[in-house]
Amino acid sequence: MLPDDLYTAAAVRRFEREAIAAGIPGYTLMQRAGTVALDALRQLWPAAKSIAVVTGPGNNGGDGLVVARLARQQGFAVVILQVGTADLQGEALQALQDLLRTGQEVRPFDAALLAGQHVIVDALLGIGVRAPLRPEWLAAIEAMNACDCPILSLDLPSGLDPDTGRALPAVSATATQSFLALKQGLFLAEGPAHAGQVLFDDLGVQASKDAEPTLRTMNDRCLAAALAPRLRESHKGLFGRVLIIGGGTGMPGAVRLAAESALRSGAGLVTVASRPEHLAAVVTMRPELMFHAVADADDIDQPLSQADVIAIGPGLGRSEWARELLERVFALRTSGQQLVVDADALNLIAAGAGRQQCEDWILTPHPGEAGRLLGCDAQSVQQDRVSALASLCQHRGGTIVLKGAGTLVGRLGRVPLLCQQGNPGMAAPGMGDVLTGALAGILAQRAEPFAAAAAGVYAHAVAGDRCMRGGLRGMLALELAQELRAVLAPIP
Repeated sequence: MLPDDLYTAAAVRRFEREAIAAGIPGYTLMQRAGTVALDALRQLWPAAKSIAVVTGPGNNGGDGLVVARLARQQGFAVVILQVGTADLQGEALQALQDLLRTGQEVRPFDAALLAGQHVIVDALLGIGVRAPLRPEWLAAIEAMNACDCPILSLDLPSGLDPDTGRALPAVSATATQSFLALKQGLFLAEGPAHAGQVLFDDLGVQASKDAEPTLRTMNDRCLAAALAPRLRESHKGLFGRVLIIGGGTGMPGAVRLAAESALRSGAGLVTVASRPEHLAAVVTMRPELMFHAVADADDIDQPLSQADVIAIGPGLGRSEWARELLERVFALRTSGQQLVVDADALNLIAAGAGRQQCEDWILTPHPGEAGRLLGCDAQSVQQDRVSALASLCQHRGGTIVLKGAGTLVGRLGRVPLLCQQGNPGMAAPGMGDVLTGALAGILAQRAEPFAAAAAGVYAHAVAGDRCMRGGLRGMLALELAQELRAVLAPIP
């Protein structure tokens, strides 16, 4: 099982310096890395008899040279391909000298020599990658990716940014053996697609006790942290009253999905406030829901006064009716009422409506909405999602759920959380509405906002993975909402 804590490249370099200062020689760490990597290679591909090790100019190349020396000693046919002219120093130079004493030849990189190898060991760049890539590095990466044999990357697929997960481009590894501490880029953006199976070994080095991770991955503990066991004498009034506001003209589906999700997440009472003509669409086949017709903004006053949690945005639209509803919510909401803001409510806020900053709301933007809230575009958000999350927390306040592949949950003063669960089948209409309902439903059960956001995001993603059993294509948001009950079942 992989550790939960993820770090930047700078932090990992600091861990290495501290280990050396504490008395572990750098070359000892390099030899440990080579040993671990070769053990992983043998376990993953036990029939392999030949390897090509592609090395670069730094310590990642030194790790590869250790792998090559040990593999030769164990009977592998080894080809070592050096990319560019490298003036090796320090531990990497020592690794080269030990290798050359065995009689092993180091050749200039030639893509033709990769043909017929059982495994390629990518020891080109590791966390030392810098954009733009040199032409010779690009050529080597393209040549490795063009081969039909498996690739084991050492520490990080070459060309992958260790902090953002951007491919510059990058090696598409079958597996990545990471060392010392997990780099967050392996799990962000394009990282999972390039890293393959991630393996980890700390090389006997414990991260500094005062080193706070940059990210932490979610797991089942997120559910237990947000949801308390239910006592035998419980009644629905203990589990909160949720009000879902939205559903502009011709858009009843979004509030229906959010409301069903809130019920499936365990909320005690759920009311939908939407246009009068949406009554039948919302309550048909789900009589457990309550409905309040809102023709004008002041029609929201009565249900708003009774709610513990307000979720506004699903299907809301950007009409004058929608803007007035949003303004009414902010004008009348009391300090004890929790708030989840999604979809067009976010776009209205970005356009200047409602509150611009709040310390007790949960905002759930996708990259496009996040860009509008930050005054940039979606591409800028995606290039560095961790930085975008931090900016949203700083400028908008509260708890931020930055949706997308690898959803992030952040709040000032808290280590951000990363969701590794979920799948491409969830790229379908209504999935965000189901997430909003799950957040509101869990929040209504007296969960603290950050914990509720983590539990809702995690439960939503795991429910999506349960739905994936029926295939990626054609997954429906309502099916996912109905899976939430099963995901939450371990919490009695």
